[in-house]
Amino acid sequence: MDSPLLMRIILFRLYLSLSLVQSRSYTSSQKIQLPGDSLSLSVTDFGATGDGIHYDTSAIQSAINACNHHYTSSSSSICRVTFPPGTYLTAKLHLRSGVLLEVTENAVLLGGPRIEDYPGETSSEWYVVVANNATDVGITGGGVIDGQGSKFVVRFDERKNVMVSWNQTGACLGDECRPRLVGFVDSTNVQISNITLREPAYWCLHIVRCENASVHDVSILGDFNTPNNDGIDIEDSNNTLITRCHIDTGDDAICPKTYTAPLYNLTVTDCWIRTKSSAIKLGSASWFEFKGLVFDNITIFESHRGLGMQIRDGGNVNGITFSNMNISTRYYDPSWWGRAEPIYITTCPRGSSSTEGSISNLLFVNITIVSENGVFLSGSPNGLLTDIKFKNMNITLRRWSHYTSGLVDYRPGCQGLMNHSSTAGIIMEHVNGFSVENVDLKWSDDNLNDWNVPLEFRPSTVNNVSFVGFSSGLLHEIV
Repeated sequence: MDSPLLMRIILFRLYLSLSLVQSRSYTSSQKIQLPGDSLSLSVTDFGATGDGIHYDTSAIQSAINACNHHYTSSSSSICRVTFPPGTYLTAKLHLRSGVLLEVTENAVLLGGPRIEDYPGETSSEWYVVVANNATDVGITGGGVIDGQGSKFVVRFDERKNVMVSWNQTGACLGDECRPRLVGFVDSTNVQISNITLREPAYWCLHIVRCENASVHDVSILGDFNTPNNDGIDIEDSNNTLITRCHIDTGDDAICPKTYTAPLYNLTVTDCWIRTKSSAIKLGSASWFEFKGLVFDNITIFESHRGLGMQIRDGGNVNGITFSNMNISTRYYDPSWWGRAEPIYITTCPRGSSSTEGSISNLLFVNITIVSENGVFLSGSPNGLLTDIKFKNMNITLRRWSHYTSGLVDYRPGCQGLMNHSSTAGIIMEHVNGFSVENVDLKWSDDNLNDWNVPLEFRPSTVNNVSFVGFSSGLLHEIV
């Protein structure tokens, strides 16, 4: 693998394990280093108009292909495909090895809204820009890639938009048949930096079975009311670094998944997130292991859920750290999964043919939470939560909405929505090993009938619990 990235990840993890101090600001200067540049080609030299009306697909693809030819015939030196200021309407583009797509400031790469813009036998092949089996490849430049997501809305709704679905083609089933914005599939040495990804119709940035990917200084701006509008989905990939990203979108913001292989060594730092779903979520696709993930120095702002795990397909989770975070969550609408849980860790079988995965060795440290729901830690009889540690945390529970309290959301699978009659500060079930050190839980006086259970668990399913420096009481605000 790329040695600077490997050393970067090793040093960061060593530092984190040794220090983990409050209010630490961590920044990185070392990212994936692509081979040195030797050629730059402008898409306008290949006939692109940049008027936003006529399709520039052929011209852009020709520039990419020429750059790739240079890379393969010139000792692997990177070639840049540049976009001068303008709006470049395009159908699906194939990014190739040795090509750095440089969308400059005041340039917009605009994805087409027509079904014929996205050829492919299945919807998994629908992207505005995609790299397949590429090496030394990336996107940068300071400009914008726009998926025109608003053109895929059938009915705008402040609660949740109703989206178009191209399922009539037979390329997919259900209501999620729309093109993704950017994808890197089966690729190595990937760099996405200094770019805005805007208005995806479906998932925004998709990293699939990749080795050594770096995502930094990227803004993801989706529609806050659009479902399946994920920010970054990392699937079956290893040695991924995400840093200094701003994600404001409707669905899960950072979402590791395992479909066909394990996911190892994901590091996420210095990000700001707002979403109507989960800010960070492992799963729900979880057929293989998640191991060695670090999430540090992250702000989660007024999101529907904070930190989540939905393990449903038999894969195991081990060795995950969440540190130095500020989290605020609120309950937006019942049409979205979740109930504003700041931390939501669950494992159960997706269906009758699924197996139960386990979750172990989770560390939550130096975290401040303001939420209108409590923490939910739920294993299953054959998929226990083991060795969960909370350290140096402040949790404040305060209501913003007027929805019924006490409902617990297990979806997908499991038990669906269950009524626990009141909101607990921390709910635990099927847990073996939960330790608390220096955790302060405060309750607002909005409606004390809703806030009367600091801890909820049954000794028959919860064992080896330790509390050191735990306090709980009414919040006294200074007016």
